[in-house]
Amino acid sequence: MALPPELEAQILRYHHVEQWRIGTIARQLRVHHGSVERVLRQAGLPRIGTARPSRIDPWLPFIHETLEKFPSLTASRLYAMVRERGYSGGPDHFRHLIAQHRPRPAAEAYLRLVTLPGEQAQVDWGHFGHLQIGRARRPLMAFVMVLSWSRRIHLRFFLDARMENFLRGHVSAFEAWGGLPRVLLYDNLKSAVLERVGDAIRFHPTLLAFAGHYRYEPRAAGDELAGAGGTGQPGVAHPSRRTGR
Repeated sequence: MALPPELEAQILRYHHVEQWRIGTIARQLRVHHGSVERVLRQAGLPRIGTARPSRIDPWLPFIHETLEKFPSLTASRLYAMVRERGYSGGPDHFRHLIAQHRPRPAAEAYLRLVTLPGEQAQVDWGHFGHLQIGRARRPLMAFVMVLSWSRRIHLRFFLDARMENFLRGHVSAFEAWGGLPRVLLYDNLKSAVLERVGDAIRFHPTLLAFAGHYRYEPRAAGDELAGAGGTGQPGVAHPSRRTGR
């Protein structure tokens, strides 16, 4: 069964950018490892052999059940419990495996505004009125991308906000900065978000394909950020405030 485009983009990003292995991607995204291999193979990567079974596999149901009840239980205590049930592996390797299987904390209900260098940028359009070009009255639009950590801004003007110019603005920023962040944060831009119902986000398929090509994660800004910075995103102030207009 074909995977959704946004899921394929996530697989490519986690493999190329975060250097995750196939098993890790499959486990964290809850898809079959064969589906992960297929996506990577279609992207031009060679077929990777099937991972060998681990010595810990027979005890994984017990480990998962125990960690679900006691998520802060130490690896040494869990190791002693599993040893009593017949596990013969060493403690160091066991700690490494437990780190992979320990449940992650639930996602927070808000988006942190403090990010790491190169981790995130915010994208928006700004409107600068209209220009009279011959008999045509054209809108003057500013594509804005701001690095969340350094507040470095990239600004490029266009005569409309069509998708091709939206993507040109991205490429222009990537080239100017000599790279790109791992995550790009979008407000409810029509160029990015087609539909939003609660936590369910439907991104524009053209943007998803673009994100998959450049290996970044598109992310929708939460409603709790509305009004921040004047654009619904933290720190993406209207460009006129920065240019002096």
